[in-house]
Amino acid sequence: MAVLWFLSCLALFSATQGQECGVPAIPSVISGYARIVNGEEAVPGSWPWQVSLQEKSGWHFCGGSLVNENWVVTAAHCGMTTSKVVVLGEHDRNSNVEKIQKLAVAKVFTHPDWDPVAINNDIALIKLATPAELTRTVSPVCMTEVVDLFKAGDLCVTTGWGKTRYNALNTPSKLQQTALPLQSNEECKQHWGSNISDLMICAGAAGSSSCMGDSGGPLVCQKNGVWQLVGIVSWGSSRCSVTTPAVYARVSKLRAWADEIMANN
Repeated sequence: MAVLWFLSCLALFSATQGQECGVPAIPSVISGYARIVNGEEAVPGSWPWQVSLQEKSGWHFCGGSLVNENWVVTAAHCGMTTSKVVVLGEHDRNSNVEKIQKLAVAKVFTHPDWDPVAINNDIALIKLATPAELTRTVSPVCMTEVVDLFKAGDLCVTTGWGKTRYNALNTPSKLQQTALPLQSNEECKQHWGSNISDLMICAGAAGSSSCMGDSGGPLVCQKNGVWQLVGIVSWGSSRCSVTTPAVYARVSKLRAWADEIMANN
């Protein structure tokens, strides 16, 4: 992939399924420091919360994360509107045999303090017009706790259909993944200086990165076998440098707002 500018688990599965968020039915296989810039294809269905935000024409412009059957988390800078669609259960965007769910959008809630200059509070919530059907390839991720559970050096994963090099003409058709370590904000400021705020979390600079088209997608970390949404792909190197950390919206700092929106709507 390449880099772009840019409580507890929410929602159990239905009682009949009895599964919790953050536990895919299909296990992922992660080789380590593969690149989404020069990506590693994900095991189909192994990141079941991965969302493709698309124009009605089918053009993919951003990623997102399903957090329960009614709600998707993405980046504010993606500019999601109710005229666009949410696609779930997709792996190969060129395939016409995958059992995808293409859902309309009822409403989009952008963080009231979203600052497109400082790129702070880069989060938006998408209320689906009809609930997602939870299946083996469509299920929610947990949102991380308000208190940060993860630290610098922890190995996490980001996924998406973003460019595999900054000057690529097209984005990959198959979902890509890469493992990358979290950085402390102090480390990150060595690259980005005062552009880094407490509302951001950095990862990468270790041979892989996210890129254009990955925006809004997930940065997930695993604890006790459960994947948690720690970051939202936000911004980074315009050339998707694999030696420069990518910057993500810090979910732990934005979780309280998200919980309030979902509870009241």
